[in-house]
Amino acid sequence: MLKHGILGLINYHDLTGYEIMEAFRDSLNFFWSAQTSQIYRELQGLEKQGWVSKSMVIQQGKPNKNVYSITAEGKEELLRWLSDDNTGVYSKAPVLMKVFFLGEQSREENIKYFKGLKEQCEEFLKSLESVPEYIKNYESYVEDREKTLYWQMTVDYGRRNMQMYMDWAESCIKRLEEIR
Repeated sequence: MLKHGILGLINYHDLTGYEIMEAFRDSLNFFWSAQTSQIYRELQGLEKQGWVSKSMVIQQGKPNKNVYSITAEGKEELLRWLSDDNTGVYSKAPVLMKVFFLGEQSREENIKYFKGLKEQCEEFLKSLESVPEYIKNYESYVEDREKTLYWQMTVDYGRRNMQMYMDWAESCIKRLEEIR
């Protein structure tokens, strides 16, 4: 998935590895995290597959930088991935794997777990407040402004998902407290 996220970003605009890392941090991080080392490793793989090309930009007084562009083959792969029937709805959910086995801990520990989950979601939801500004900043990367509508839909999903987690955590806390 990371490689397709990188292809998608480069499809909008030629980018350096650092700029890709910034885009993940500023806009994609709420649903897909990536470390700088992972991004650079994926870029090498994408280049080997012929999905991106790299050009060096010589800079005065600063280190030279590599700028990545999507190739025709890369655009074809991106479109193939986008048209794939696998919606991704049935993805892995680490939180559910953990909750499934929480019965091995005390009820008090598990109430604490769900309270912590709720707090993390509240913090994350608050962090999404800045995303519309990031979308505005990245708007210039696309000619067709309608594409930003999909970015906004993604943020809306993130907000709704965090709210669902918070509601669910609260429900779990109440159920555990009722057992007492």
